[in-house]
Amino acid sequence: MADSAPNVPGTAAEPTITVSQRRRAATAAALASSVEWYDYFVFGIAAALVFGKTFFPTTNAAAGVLASFATFAVGFLARPLGGIIAGSLGDKRGRKPVLVLAIALMGAATTLIGVLPTYDTIGIAAPILLVLLRLVQGVAVGAQWGGAMLLATEYAPPGKRGLYGSLVQLGVPIGVVLANTVFLIAAQVAPPSDFLTWAWRIPFLVGILVLGLAWYMHVKIDETPEYRRAAAKLTAEERGRAKSPLRDVLRNHKGTVLLAGGSFMVNTATFYILLNGVLDYTTRHLGMSRTTVLVATLLISTLQLAIIPLSAKLSDRIGRLKIYTFGAAGIALWAIPMFLLIDTASLPLLVVASFVGSMFLGIMYGPQAALFAELFTAEMRYTGASLGYQISAVVGGGLAPFIMVLLLESTGTSMSVSLYIIVLALISLGSIGLLARRAKHAAQSTSDSADRSREAVGDQP
Repeated sequence: MADSAPNVPGTAAEPTITVSQRRRAATAAALASSVEWYDYFVFGIAAALVFGKTFFPTTNAAAGVLASFATFAVGFLARPLGGIIAGSLGDKRGRKPVLVLAIALMGAATTLIGVLPTYDTIGIAAPILLVLLRLVQGVAVGAQWGGAMLLATEYAPPGKRGLYGSLVQLGVPIGVVLANTVFLIAAQVAPPSDFLTWAWRIPFLVGILVLGLAWYMHVKIDETPEYRRAAAKLTAEERGRAKSPLRDVLRNHKGTVLLAGGSFMVNTATFYILLNGVLDYTTRHLGMSRTTVLVATLLISTLQLAIIPLSAKLSDRIGRLKIYTFGAAGIALWAIPMFLLIDTASLPLLVVASFVGSMFLGIMYGPQAALFAELFTAEMRYTGASLGYQISAVVGGGLAPFIMVLLLESTGTSMSVSLYIIVLALISLGSIGLLARRAKHAAQSTSDSADRSREAVGDQP
């Protein structure tokens, strides 16, 4: 068991947080994020390569891919629900138990997808069950991000919240690397004729290992110190009639939630375009090898393992919004050159296009956890940060591969996808500008209040 005081809110003095506790919590948060995103991304790869043929058979290849990506998008629609449920419970009952439940839920859903019969076996029930399990995945990942992010940032030592938060953000590239690696292994151990029959199930069955991590966190990790401090301020009676964090966020802070979501929209959309949309586009339209594109994605994702912590650490020194703005502007400027390079169907140029795009994504993603945590107080942080993140995921990420296919089929040019990315980048830059203005106004108000307090003290006899 962890070596700190019992995590019963308000019943004991705040314990001293040791270095080992901070490291254990940060490691657990990073592992939780990595395995959750692995499970989530495995579905995205299968949506591009497998599900259109096995769960949505049709004579039109584009229609099958659209149906598959629509199922992929369903998970994003469920993510705000997961964020709402987990946010309310996490702000009232604690970060850790909600995070443990989210991990267990994701592991169970992913494993069940791995044993799900296909359309040829059970007919229409197959895609229906696939959609339902994807919804469960969406709820789980919507619940997970806020808990893992707060577990890391609320254990962070002073001046290192950005760096600690980036450990959770590393779960995304780690999840991508693991998902692509396991799919590549599955494709190599089975003959091509067997890949669509059974080999694609191997990456999903790995999800059962996630349940072990949930148990470890349950017995080894304590509640975050910031949550315990906030909970200790409430009497038993106040805890019993505590306000709904969701109601408070929507009533008093919905503008901040919407701006947070808008600020990250271009990042999550471009990420899923590069991860899933380009995989379909290069293999189906450009005739590139599936294995070659997966290997390229795998190698490029490792770049973010370095970029994310570096940008987060820099944000601890010069500010989150400056780093954020640079990343969003870079995505906008690179959108057109990126697809001009991809359209060549040249592997080296595909690597360059995705490499630069992923670099700007990593620059934005590094400080994002700390930025969203700092937008809300501890009493509503799980709810507010989760809602902002999941709004961007639904509007940006969830629909991005689907919209990409529609744009390509209707316009016949990838420049329409570039324009889509640029429009989202402008929305993100506008949201970042408004957040910066709010931050400046809040700092000015705090400074004016402090000046008035000093003057009042000085006037006393």
